[in-house]
Amino acid sequence: METHHVVDAPYRQQHQVEDALERFLELAKTQAVSFGGAGYLRLWETIERSMAGGKRFRPRMVMTAYEALGGTDIVAAAHVAAAYELLHTALIVHDDVIDRDFVRRGSPNVSGSYRDIAQTAGIPLPLAEHRGMSVAVIAGDLALSASYRLIDRAGSADAVRTRLREILDDAISASAAGELADVDFTVGGVVPTVDDIIRMERLKTAYYSFEAPLQSGGVLAGAPEATIDALGAFGQQIGIAYQIIDDVLGVFGDSKTTGKTTIGDLREGKLTVMVAFAAEQPEWHAVEHLFGDPDLDEEGAAVLREVLTTTGARQHATLLAGDYANRAWEQLASPSIPAQLRDELRPIVATVLERSR
Repeated sequence: METHHVVDAPYRQQHQVEDALERFLELAKTQAVSFGGAGYLRLWETIERSMAGGKRFRPRMVMTAYEALGGTDIVAAAHVAAAYELLHTALIVHDDVIDRDFVRRGSPNVSGSYRDIAQTAGIPLPLAEHRGMSVAVIAGDLALSASYRLIDRAGSADAVRTRLREILDDAISASAAGELADVDFTVGGVVPTVDDIIRMERLKTAYYSFEAPLQSGGVLAGAPEATIDALGAFGQQIGIAYQIIDDVLGVFGDSKTTGKTTIGDLREGKLTVMVAFAAEQPEWHAVEHLFGDPDLDEEGAAVLREVLTTTGARQHATLLAGDYANRAWEQLASPSIPAQLRDELRPIVATVLERSR
Protein backbone atom coordinates (compact mmCIF):
# COMPACT_ATOMS: atom_id res chain seq x y z
CA MET A 1 0.00 0.00 0.00
CA GLU A 2 2.81 2.39 0.88
CA THR A 3 4.61 1.75 -2.43
CA HIS A 4 1.41 2.43 -4.33
CA HIS A 5 1.11 5.77 -2.52
CA VAL A 6 4.66 6.78 -3.48
CA VAL A 7 4.17 5.84 -7.13
CA ASP A 8 0.89 7.72 -7.43
CA ALA A 9 1.89 10.76 -5.37
CA PRO A 10 3.39 12.91 -8.20
CA TYR A 11 0.34 12.37 -10.41
CA ARG A 12 -2.09 13.08 -7.60
CA GLN A 13 -0.13 16.16 -6.58
CA GLN A 14 -0.05 17.52 -10.12
CA HIS A 15 -3.78 16.90 -10.50
CA GLN A 16 -4.46 18.92 -7.35
CA VAL A 17 -2.22 21.77 -8.55
CA GLU A 18 -3.85 21.81 -11.98
CA ASP A 19 -7.26 21.91 -10.32
CA ALA A 20 -6.22 24.87 -8.14
CA LEU A 21 -4.86 26.72 -11.18
CA GLU A 22 -7.96 25.98 -13.25
CA ARG A 23 -10.31 27.21 -10.54
CA PHE A 24 -8.30 30.39 -10.05
CA LEU A 25 -8.06 31.12 -13.77
CA GLU A 26 -11.79 30.65 -14.23
CA LEU A 27 -12.39 33.16 -11.44
CA ALA A 28 -9.86 35.57 -12.95
CA LYS A 29 -11.48 35.32 -16.39
CA THR A 30 -14.94 35.97 -14.93
CA GLN A 31 -13.57 39.01 -13.13
CA ALA A 32 -11.87 40.16 -16.34
CA VAL A 33 -15.16 40.18 -18.25
CA SER A 34 -16.78 42.34 -15.58
CA PHE A 35 -13.93 44.85 -15.61
CA GLY A 36 -12.74 44.99 -19.19
CA GLY A 37 -14.90 42.82 -21.41
CA ALA A 38 -13.60 40.65 -24.22
CA GLY A 39 -10.24 42.41 -24.52
CA TYR A 40 -9.32 41.81 -20.90
CA LEU A 41 -10.62 38.24 -21.08
CA ARG A 42 -8.34 37.62 -24.06
CA LEU A 43 -5.35 38.68 -21.96
CA TRP A 44 -6.14 36.15 -19.24
CA GLU A 45 -6.68 33.48 -21.89
CA THR A 46 -3.23 34.31 -23.29
CA ILE A 47 -1.71 33.99 -19.81
CA GLU A 48 -3.47 30.66 -19.42
CA ARG A 49 -2.09 29.40 -22.74
CA SER A 50 1.41 30.50 -21.77
CA MET A 51 1.17 28.28 -18.67
CA ALA A 52 -0.07 25.20 -20.51
CA GLY A 53 2.25 22.22 -20.77
CA GLY A 54 4.66 23.37 -18.08
CA LYS A 55 6.51 20.79 -15.99
CA ARG A 56 5.11 22.33 -12.77
CA PHE A 57 8.54 21.82 -11.24
CA ARG A 58 8.20 24.49 -8.55
CA PRO A 59 4.78 23.28 -7.39
CA ARG A 60 6.27 19.81 -7.09
CA MET A 61 8.87 21.16 -4.64
CA VAL A 62 6.09 22.56 -2.44
CA MET A 63 4.01 19.39 -2.55
CA THR A 64 6.98 17.05 -1.98
CA ALA A 65 8.14 18.89 1.14
CA TYR A 66 4.61 19.28 2.48
CA GLU A 67 3.54 15.65 2.22
CA ALA A 68 6.89 14.19 3.29
CA LEU A 69 6.69 16.33 6.44
CA GLY A 70 3.27 14.97 7.32
CA GLY A 71 0.98 17.57 5.77
CA THR A 72 -2.51 16.26 5.01
CA ASP A 73 -4.48 19.24 3.64
CA ILE A 74 -3.59 18.64 0.00
CA VAL A 75 -6.01 21.28 -1.28
CA ALA A 76 -4.32 23.99 0.80
CA ALA A 77 -0.89 22.80 -0.33
CA ALA A 78 -1.99 22.82 -3.96
CA HIS A 79 -2.93 26.50 -3.69
CA VAL A 80 0.50 27.40 -2.29
CA ALA A 81 2.12 25.25 -4.99
CA ALA A 82 0.05 26.97 -7.69
CA ALA A 83 1.22 30.33 -6.34
CA TYR A 84 4.78 29.42 -7.35
CA GLU A 85 3.65 28.43 -10.83
CA LEU A 86 2.06 31.86 -11.25
CA LEU A 87 5.19 33.51 -9.87
CA HIS A 88 7.24 31.57 -12.42
CA THR A 89 4.87 32.70 -15.17
CA ALA A 90 5.18 36.33 -14.09
CA LEU A 91 8.96 36.23 -14.02
CA ILE A 92 9.44 34.58 -17.40
CA VAL A 93 6.93 36.95 -19.04
CA HIS A 94 8.85 39.94 -17.67
CA ASP A 95 12.18 38.29 -18.53
CA ASP A 96 11.06 37.98 -22.15
CA VAL A 97 10.26 41.70 -22.18
CA ILE A 98 13.71 42.52 -20.81
CA ASP A 99 15.34 40.29 -23.42
CA ARG A 100 13.02 41.60 -26.18
CA ASP A 101 12.01 38.04 -26.99
CA PHE A 102 8.76 37.36 -28.83
CA VAL A 103 9.03 33.57 -28.89
CA ARG A 104 9.38 30.98 -26.14
CA ARG A 105 9.94 27.31 -26.90
CA GLY A 106 9.12 27.78 -30.55
CA SER A 107 5.78 29.56 -30.10
CA PRO A 108 4.79 33.22 -29.68
CA ASN A 109 4.98 34.27 -26.05
CA VAL A 110 2.68 36.93 -24.58
CA SER A 111 4.64 39.72 -26.27
CA GLY A 112 4.68 37.83 -29.55
CA SER A 113 0.97 37.03 -29.43
CA TYR A 114 -0.01 40.66 -29.02
CA ARG A 115 2.57 41.83 -31.52
CA ASP A 116 1.02 39.48 -34.07
CA ILE A 117 -2.49 40.70 -33.25
CA ALA A 118 -1.35 44.29 -33.78
CA GLN A 119 0.38 43.47 -37.06
CA THR A 120 -2.71 41.65 -38.33
CA ALA A 121 -4.66 44.83 -37.59
CA GLY A 122 -2.25 46.76 -39.83
CA ILE A 123 -0.10 48.39 -37.14
CA PRO A 124 3.54 48.89 -38.29
CA LEU A 125 6.08 46.48 -36.79
CA PRO A 126 7.85 48.86 -34.32
CA LEU A 127 4.52 49.93 -32.83
CA ALA A 128 3.22 46.36 -32.89
CA GLU A 129 6.28 45.17 -30.97
CA HIS A 130 5.87 47.97 -28.44
CA ARG A 131 2.23 47.01 -27.96
CA GLY A 132 3.20 43.39 -27.48
CA MET A 133 5.77 44.20 -24.82
CA SER A 134 3.42 46.63 -23.09
CA VAL A 135 0.73 43.99 -22.77
CA ALA A 136 3.31 41.50 -21.52
CA VAL A 137 4.26 43.87 -18.70
CA ILE A 138 0.59 43.99 -17.69
CA ALA A 139 0.31 40.19 -17.94
CA GLY A 140 3.37 39.69 -15.75
CA ASP A 141 1.98 42.10 -13.17
CA LEU A 142 -1.30 40.18 -13.09
CA ALA A 143 0.43 36.83 -12.63
CA LEU A 144 2.63 38.27 -9.88
CA SER A 145 -0.39 39.62 -8.02
CA ALA A 146 -2.17 36.32 -8.49
CA SER A 147 0.59 34.45 -6.67
CA TYR A 148 -0.28 36.33 -3.49
CA ARG A 149 -3.97 35.71 -4.00
CA LEU A 150 -3.36 31.97 -4.20
CA ILE A 151 -1.34 32.01 -0.98
CA ASP A 152 -4.34 33.65 0.68
CA ARG A 153 -6.75 31.14 -0.86
CA ALA A 154 -4.89 28.30 0.89
CA GLY A 155 -6.90 29.24 4.00
CA SER A 156 -4.00 28.91 6.43
CA ALA A 157 -3.98 30.31 9.95
CA ASP A 158 -2.86 33.94 10.15
CA ALA A 159 0.66 33.21 11.42
CA VAL A 160 1.27 30.57 8.74
CA ARG A 161 -0.15 32.77 5.98
CA THR A 162 2.08 35.66 7.09
CA ARG A 163 5.16 33.42 6.99
CA LEU A 164 4.22 32.05 3.55
CA ARG A 165 3.82 35.59 2.21
CA GLU A 166 7.19 36.55 3.70
CA ILE A 167 8.88 33.64 1.92
CA LEU A 168 7.16 34.62 -1.33
CA ASP A 169 8.26 38.24 -0.79
CA ASP A 170 11.86 37.11 -0.33
CA ALA A 171 11.67 35.01 -3.49
CA ILE A 172 10.42 37.97 -5.52
CA SER A 173 12.97 40.32 -4.01
CA ALA A 174 15.80 37.87 -4.67
CA SER A 175 14.69 37.34 -8.27
CA ALA A 176 14.52 41.10 -8.86
CA ALA A 177 18.03 41.54 -7.47
CA GLY A 178 19.29 38.74 -9.69
CA GLU A 179 17.55 40.12 -12.76
CA LEU A 180 19.00 43.57 -12.09
CA ALA A 181 22.48 42.07 -11.79
CA ASP A 182 21.96 40.22 -15.07
CA VAL A 183 20.87 43.42 -16.81
CA ASP A 184 23.86 45.30 -15.38
CA PHE A 185 26.20 42.56 -16.63
CA THR A 186 24.96 42.99 -20.20
CA VAL A 187 25.60 46.74 -20.29
CA GLY A 188 28.74 46.84 -18.17
CA GLY A 189 31.14 45.98 -20.98
CA VAL A 190 33.08 43.57 -18.76
CA VAL A 191 32.37 39.86 -18.45
CA PRO A 192 31.62 39.08 -14.78
CA THR A 193 33.51 36.46 -12.81
CA VAL A 194 32.29 32.91 -12.25
CA ASP A 195 31.40 33.83 -8.65
CA ASP A 196 29.39 36.82 -9.88
CA ILE A 197 27.42 34.58 -12.25
CA ILE A 198 26.70 32.02 -9.54
CA ARG A 199 25.47 34.73 -7.17
CA MET A 200 23.24 36.18 -9.90
CA GLU A 201 21.77 32.80 -10.88
CA ARG A 202 21.09 31.85 -7.29
CA LEU A 203 19.12 35.06 -6.76
CA LYS A 204 17.41 35.19 -10.14
CA THR A 205 16.31 31.58 -10.46
CA ALA A 206 17.43 29.11 -7.79
CA TYR A 207 15.82 30.98 -4.90
CA TYR A 208 12.27 31.01 -6.24
CA SER A 209 12.60 27.63 -7.96
CA PHE A 210 13.99 25.57 -5.08
CA GLU A 211 14.61 27.35 -1.79
CA ALA A 212 11.31 29.18 -1.41
CA PRO A 213 8.97 26.38 -2.61
CA LEU A 214 10.64 23.79 -0.38
CA GLN A 215 10.52 26.11 2.62
CA SER A 216 6.90 27.01 1.91
CA GLY A 217 5.94 23.33 1.91
CA GLY A 218 7.72 22.92 5.22
CA VAL A 219 6.08 25.94 6.83
CA LEU A 220 2.62 24.85 5.69
CA ALA A 221 3.25 21.38 7.16
CA GLY A 222 4.21 22.90 10.50
CA ALA A 223 7.82 21.72 10.38
CA PRO A 224 10.30 22.98 13.00
CA GLU A 225 12.50 25.95 12.18
CA ALA A 226 15.62 23.80 11.92
CA THR A 227 13.98 21.78 9.16
CA ILE A 228 12.92 24.94 7.31
CA ASP A 229 16.52 26.18 7.45
CA ALA A 230 17.86 22.83 6.24
CA LEU A 231 15.42 22.87 3.32
CA GLY A 232 16.63 26.33 2.37
CA ALA A 233 20.27 25.25 2.49
CA PHE A 234 19.52 22.17 0.38
CA GLY A 235 17.47 24.22 -2.08
CA GLN A 236 20.26 26.76 -2.51
CA GLN A 237 22.91 24.17 -3.38
CA ILE A 238 20.78 22.05 -5.68
CA GLY A 239 19.26 25.14 -7.31
CA ILE A 240 22.68 26.49 -8.27
CA ALA A 241 23.75 23.07 -9.59
CA TYR A 242 20.57 22.78 -11.64
CA GLN A 243 21.00 26.23 -13.20
CA ILE A 244 24.64 25.68 -14.12
CA ILE A 245 23.75 22.43 -15.89
CA ASP A 246 20.76 24.08 -17.55
CA ASP A 247 23.13 26.65 -19.06
CA VAL A 248 25.49 23.92 -20.27
CA LEU A 249 22.59 22.07 -21.92
CA GLY A 250 21.44 25.36 -23.47
CA VAL A 251 24.59 25.25 -25.62
CA PHE A 252 25.55 21.58 -25.77
CA GLY A 253 22.30 19.73 -25.08
CA ASP A 254 19.86 17.88 -27.31
CA SER A 255 17.18 20.37 -28.35
CA LYS A 256 14.62 17.55 -28.61
CA THR A 257 15.18 16.79 -24.94
CA THR A 258 15.62 20.31 -23.56
CA GLY A 259 12.92 21.93 -25.70
CA LYS A 260 15.19 24.85 -26.64
CA THR A 261 17.64 25.54 -29.41
CA THR A 262 21.36 25.28 -28.74
CA ILE A 263 22.09 28.52 -30.54
CA GLY A 264 19.70 30.89 -28.75
CA ASP A 265 21.86 31.55 -25.67
CA LEU A 266 24.91 32.20 -27.87
CA ARG A 267 22.97 34.61 -30.09
CA GLU A 268 21.54 36.36 -27.06
CA GLY A 269 24.96 36.64 -25.43
CA LYS A 270 23.73 34.95 -22.26
CA LEU A 271 26.36 35.22 -19.55
CA THR A 272 26.92 31.87 -17.87
CA VAL A 273 29.56 30.13 -15.79
CA MET A 274 31.00 28.69 -19.01
CA VAL A 275 31.32 32.10 -20.66
CA ALA A 276 32.79 33.72 -17.55
CA PHE A 277 35.44 30.99 -17.37
CA ALA A 278 36.21 31.08 -21.12
CA ALA A 279 36.49 34.87 -21.13
CA GLU A 280 39.53 34.59 -18.85
CA GLN A 281 41.35 32.44 -21.42
CA PRO A 282 43.34 33.96 -24.34
CA GLU A 283 41.45 31.89 -26.95
CA TRP A 284 38.23 33.76 -26.19
CA HIS A 285 39.41 37.05 -27.66
CA ALA A 286 39.49 35.58 -31.17
CA VAL A 287 35.82 34.56 -31.05
CA GLU A 288 34.14 37.00 -28.64
CA HIS A 289 32.79 39.04 -31.56
CA LEU A 290 30.55 36.07 -32.39
CA PHE A 291 29.08 35.90 -28.90
CA GLY A 292 25.86 37.89 -28.73
CA ASP A 293 25.66 38.35 -32.51
CA PRO A 294 21.92 38.31 -33.37
CA ASP A 295 22.80 36.96 -36.82
CA LEU A 296 24.94 34.11 -35.48
CA ASP A 297 24.57 31.00 -37.64
CA GLU A 298 25.29 27.36 -36.88
CA GLU A 299 28.82 27.63 -38.24
CA GLY A 300 29.63 30.49 -35.88
CA ALA A 301 27.93 28.66 -33.01
CA ALA A 302 30.14 25.63 -33.70
CA VAL A 303 33.22 27.85 -33.40
CA LEU A 304 32.04 29.15 -30.02
CA ARG A 305 31.25 25.66 -28.80
CA GLU A 306 34.72 24.52 -29.80
CA VAL A 307 36.35 27.29 -27.77
CA LEU A 308 34.08 26.64 -24.78
CA THR A 309 35.27 23.04 -24.95
CA THR A 310 39.00 23.49 -25.63
CA THR A 311 39.42 26.17 -22.94
CA GLY A 312 37.96 23.78 -20.40
CA ALA A 313 34.96 26.03 -19.78
CA ARG A 314 32.41 23.30 -20.41
CA GLN A 315 34.22 20.83 -18.18
CA HIS A 316 34.68 23.45 -15.45
CA ALA A 317 30.95 24.23 -15.42
CA THR A 318 30.03 20.55 -15.32
CA LEU A 319 32.41 19.82 -12.46
CA LEU A 320 31.20 22.90 -10.58
CA ALA A 321 27.59 21.77 -10.93
CA GLY A 322 28.60 18.36 -9.59
CA ASP A 323 30.28 20.04 -6.64
CA TYR A 324 27.12 21.96 -5.75
CA ALA A 325 25.04 18.82 -6.16
CA ASN A 326 27.36 17.02 -3.76
CA ARG A 327 26.94 19.87 -1.29
CA ALA A 328 23.21 19.30 -1.62
CA TRP A 329 23.78 15.62 -0.78
CA GLU A 330 25.58 16.75 2.37
CA GLN A 331 22.66 18.99 3.36
CA LEU A 332 20.34 15.98 3.14
CA ALA A 333 22.39 14.33 5.88
CA SER A 334 21.22 16.99 8.34
CA PRO A 335 19.42 15.44 11.31
CA SER A 336 16.81 18.17 10.85
CA ILE A 337 15.59 16.50 7.64
CA PRO A 338 13.37 13.48 8.41
CA ALA A 339 14.13 10.20 6.64
CA GLN A 340 10.97 10.28 4.52
CA LEU A 341 11.74 13.78 3.24
CA ARG A 342 15.35 12.78 2.60
CA ASP A 343 14.13 9.86 0.47
CA GLU A 344 11.85 12.17 -1.51
CA LEU A 345 14.61 14.72 -2.19
CA ARG A 346 17.37 12.31 -3.16
CA PRO A 347 15.99 11.73 -6.70
CA ILE A 348 16.23 15.49 -7.33
CA VAL A 349 19.96 15.41 -6.65
CA ALA A 350 20.34 12.25 -8.72
CA THR A 351 18.53 13.91 -11.62
CA VAL A 352 20.87 16.92 -11.55
CA LEU A 353 23.92 14.69 -11.43
CA GLU A 354 22.58 12.61 -14.31
CA ARG A 355 21.97 15.74 -16.41
CA SER A 356 25.61 16.75 -15.86
CA ARG A 357 26.97 13.58 -17.44
